[in-house]
Amino acid sequence: MLRLDVPELEFFDERTEEFKKTKATTVMMEHSLVSISKWEAKWKKIFLRVSSSNDLTPEELYDYIRCMTTTQNVSESTYTAIFNSSDLMLKIRDYLQDPMTATTFAEDRINAMTGQKSLATKNYSSEEIYYYMFANQIPIECQKWNIHRLITLLRIFGIKSEKPKKMSKAEIMRRNRALNEQRKRQLGTLG
Repeated sequence: MLRLDVPELEFFDERTEEFKKTKATTVMMEHSLVSISKWEAKWKKIFLRVSSSNDLTPEELYDYIRCMTTTQNVSESTYTAIFNSSDLMLKIRDYLQDPMTATTFAEDRINAMTGQKSLATKNYSSEEIYYYMFANQIPIECQKWNIHRLITLLRIFGIKSEKPKKMSKAEIMRRNRALNEQRKRQLGTLG
């Protein structure tokens, strides 16, 4: 959860052409499946694109900030103050990019070194993520988790439920040869 302490600010509202003042307030936000599904319902676009933060228009980003807000009755002038504050917007950007988990995947480390995109990367809509949650019997309460943690959990479910890959004939012969050598050494025989 992100806590934004919005200071008292005075700014010029271009729509009304007058100066406005906001009260100092604290706004709580959560980058969650709930927030994403609210945003997708309005914009009819997939939020979790490969480079979603670069593809959002200022209006779409402004609206996503509103969708993330868990604090009740936040004034429009507070949102305008947040959007016009480079420090607060930097905090939001850092929060959106934070993985919020210690779990890493080998292909992510390899892709970071090579600069290539992961083959596992796909554009998932909120409904697809809900499907994977229910298919893996993940409780609905997890829709309020940070989205990166939830997707990491879903990736783990996918990895753990994969069937083991079959060994090739060469791999089987190599394994059997190693087992035979090990047994010969243990039993002290030549064959």
